[in-house]
Amino acid sequence: MNSTFDDLADGLAENGYAVTDHFLSHDEVKNILGLNEFQAGSPFFKKAGIGKNKGHQINESIRGDYIHWIDKNSAPDPLKAYLDRLGQLVQFLNESLFLSLKDFEIHMTIYPAGTFYKRHLDQFNRDDHRKLSVICYLNDNWSPDQGGQLRMFLPDGRTAEILPTLGRLVCFRSDQIEHEVLPATRTRLSLTGWILDQYTSLKHL
Repeated sequence: MNSTFDDLADGLAENGYAVTDHFLSHDEVKNILGLNEFQAGSPFFKKAGIGKNKGHQINESIRGDYIHWIDKNSAPDPLKAYLDRLGQLVQFLNESLFLSLKDFEIHMTIYPAGTFYKRHLDQFNRDDHRKLSVICYLNDNWSPDQGGQLRMFLPDGRTAEILPTLGRLVCFRSDQIEHEVLPATRTRLSLTGWILDQYTSLKHL
């Protein structure tokens, strides 16, 4: 896993984003998808909104996903495998890039077929504690014609499009890289979150 962490650190340092495959194995993803939350779907998930606190609102013309926040203290074993690996990544990035990352917050994400998330930046105007956005995809046998790409608008004017294939991890600067999620022809699943420069609470749950 150290070579994977090296690749992620190098990509973040050079480009502000990084992509690596096999961050989770096929079996690890299978175990996560076997959890009650993903199996039952709607009883556990809520409609995602935009904004924060008093500015929070639901707007399906901007985003159409459903989310379920993960409590790190009570997460089942299949999710702990991912959370532990993410914790190791945070420690590695602190040591290799001299960052001061402290914690992360993660939710399960479901994009029903046809839904999207328009271009946006992950860092809030009045809350700059989100430093890195991190997404791990849970979609087996995904093909380009099914859509659902993450499109990133890079600071140099280029764009990068990432397919949401199983086990793939994308990590990018929350304060610099605007991005959007394109519509797909099938349900799109991921573990989505942010690495923070402060310790988080369970305020989302």
